[in-house]
Amino acid sequence: MYLEAFKLKELPFRLSPDPQFLYLSKQHARAKAYMESTIWFTDGFVVITGEIGSGKTTLIESFLKEVPADVVVAQINQTQVSAIDFLQAVLVQFGFSPFKMRKAELISTLNNFLIEQYAAGRRVLLIVDEAQNLKMRVLEEIRMLSGVETTKEKVLRIILAGQPELSEKLDNPQLQQLTQRVRLRFHLQTLSQSETRAYIQHRLEVAGAGDRALFAEDTFPEIYRYCGGVPRLINTLCDTAMMAAFTADRDSVTREDIASAVEELQWVDFAHRPRQNAAEADRLPPPANATDGRPALARLLVATDGRTVQEVPLRTGRVIVGRTPDNDVHIDSRFISRHHCQVVTTTHSCVIEDLNSTNGIFVKSNRVRRHLLNDGDVVLIGKHELIYIDERSNRARNTLMDTQPGLQALREEDVEDDDEAEAAETR
Repeated sequence: MYLEAFKLKELPFRLSPDPQFLYLSKQHARAKAYMESTIWFTDGFVVITGEIGSGKTTLIESFLKEVPADVVVAQINQTQVSAIDFLQAVLVQFGFSPFKMRKAELISTLNNFLIEQYAAGRRVLLIVDEAQNLKMRVLEEIRMLSGVETTKEKVLRIILAGQPELSEKLDNPQLQQLTQRVRLRFHLQTLSQSETRAYIQHRLEVAGAGDRALFAEDTFPEIYRYCGGVPRLINTLCDTAMMAAFTADRDSVTREDIASAVEELQWVDFAHRPRQNAAEADRLPPPANATDGRPALARLLVATDGRTVQEVPLRTGRVIVGRTPDNDVHIDSRFISRHHCQVVTTTHSCVIEDLNSTNGIFVKSNRVRRHLLNDGDVVLIGKHELIYIDERSNRARNTLMDTQPGLQALREEDVEDDDEAEAAETR
């Protein structure tokens, strides 16, 4: 192979999902953060979708390497199975030999196992890859499993990963009860042209290239032209191009080598490839600071040393706060975790949640995991303060002052808001 010629210690563009080669683009980092949130929150589960070759499996493998020791994991990759086969596969992952059990016994064994693990202080996580192949009856079994709970919380965390068809399947009215339990839905889009370049350089660096430029600068636009930012296609083209350069006795890849690889692979421009699914939209609610003309429901002031350094409008959706640039609110401080906390905004309320940060979040000197925000609340994270300003309450007060006839209706709305806020706090 070409390792010696390029002075590399291992192949940089293998198709196997090796976690050490994972390139965390902004969206991949965000998807991983959502996976991590399943460990700390038990209300529902996470669905990650992406086109073929977008890096879902590699992302899962990277996430699993960092799962705490007290988390018991079942990972299912074979999904073209019946409901009974699926339940058996899950129990096998947990160390059982369930092949002679009937369905009722399978369910009872699983339920008892989940409760036992909870009582022992262990968390249980189920990860299903290629979940778009799951039959409706299997998805219904997953819904039933997600409902196993103690008096305080649910005991099974779930991550479903699959191609865009998974989202289409979950939108089926027959699965409404399951969809209501989904806490987060995220769609992995393809890499941009600049991210494609960074992805290639990252994999070469991990393979031992260091800062050597093994690909000529004019090769990157060509690679993007034929791969469209799909990681698996990038790996295939780059590996073939390196072989072409090696056989031509070159120690770097030129545009000629890319053309030779494209011809060998018999590829056309990515834009002319047949698409199985054109879904590229992020299935999450828009980030709460998205500027789409919607009025801000609230504001978040980021302050340090008594001065405001950022002001973030909050709209319906969620905002992630953390140290790395992939966050919606970037706070560059060693006291802030990579993904520190999130603020979830709905029509009636805002809730801040700790994302298992090292230093936590504090309200009135008390460390909290989850807190319903009220106008004027100050949340301490590291050496920064997050000051919450509720524009809804301000607008309501102004309306009350401006018009007396609307007084009764506004009071009824306030009662509804208080009821929802109380329910959210209880949850």
